[in-house]
Amino acid sequence: MTADATSDVAMPLANYAPFRRAGDLVYFAGITAADPAAGRVVTGYGDLPEHARAEAGQTGEMSTDEQEGPIAAQSWYVLDALRRTVESAGGTLEDLVNVTQYFTDLRDYPIYSRVRAKFFRVPPASTCVGVTGLLPNRLSRLEVQAVAYIPGRE
Repeated sequence: MTADATSDVAMPLANYAPFRRAGDLVYFAGITAADPAAGRVVTGYGDLPEHARAEAGQTGEMSTDEQEGPIAAQSWYVLDALRRTVESAGGTLEDLVNVTQYFTDLRDYPIYSRVRAKFFRVPPASTCVGVTGLLPNRLSRLEVQAVAYIPGRE
C-alpha cells in the first residue's frame, strides 16, 4: 500500500512512494528538508512556520541562530514531515522501530539530537551515517528514513 496524492505526507523528490507497507511493517522513504512543490530547501528558522521556530531552537541571538539555524530548522522540518507521513500510514512516531539519519556533516548531530528529543518520548533504534551529499542540492544537510511496525492497518 502506498499513500494517495491527498495524504499529508512528505512528498518525494522523484517518482517513488513516500511509504510502502509489507504486512505489519511500513517502510518510509528518505525525507529531506525540501519542498518539491515550492522548489526550495529549508535553510533556516525563517523557513519554518512561526509556531515551530522556538520549538526548533531559535534563540533570537543572531550569532547562535545563524550557526545552528540551518540544521535545527531542517531537523524540525524533516521530523515533522516524518510524523505526518507516519500518521498518514495509520501510525504514530511511537510505532517507529528503526530510523536511519544521513548527515553531510556529522558535527550537526548534537543539534539534530536536541530537536529529535522533542518528537520522540522513547527514541527508536537508530543509525547515523555521514555522506558526501544529499538531494536535491548542496543546501540539504539531513535525510531520515524509517521503518515502523503498524499491525493490522491495511
